[in-house]
Amino acid sequence: MSGAGLPGEDGDAIGRLLGDVRTIAMVGASPDPSRPSFGIMRYLQSAGYRVIPVNPGHAGTVLHGEPVRASLKEAGPVDLVNVFRRSEAIDEVVDQAIAARAPAIWTQLGIDNEPALARARAAGLEVVSRRCISVEHSRRR
Repeated sequence: MSGAGLPGEDGDAIGRLLGDVRTIAMVGASPDPSRPSFGIMRYLQSAGYRVIPVNPGHAGTVLHGEPVRASLKEAGPVDLVNVFRRSEAIDEVVDQAIAARAPAIWTQLGIDNEPALARARAAGLEVVSRRCISVEHSRRR
C-alpha cells in the first residue's frame, strides 16, 4: 500500500493496519517540540498506542515517558515502524525493519524512496508511504 490513488490500494487497508497495531517504533523521534515527530508521538500515545522512540543521537534519554532506543533491534518486537527520516536514510531503516521482522513500515509525507520500499514489500512487510499517520488515524476515529 502506498500513496493515494495508486493501483491496487485497498481503501480500508490503512484502517485495518491501524486497528491491528499496538506497538509502534518511531524511527527519527525527536525531543525537539518543533519537529513533527514530537507531537505525533504524543498524539499516538494519547490514542492508545505504545510508541517506542528510536534515535541513536538521543539513545538513553526519555521522550514522552519512553526510553529512546538506538536502533530497531533494541526496540524489541513492534507491530509497525513509523519513519521520520530523510528519504536517503530509508534504505537503512528498511534493512533494520526486515532484520527485526517488523510486519509493517510507514513513511511520512515527503519521504520517498520507492526502491527501498519495494525491498520491504518483497520481504513481506506491509508498506504505507507518503501519508501522515496522525492524519490517517484521526480520519478513522
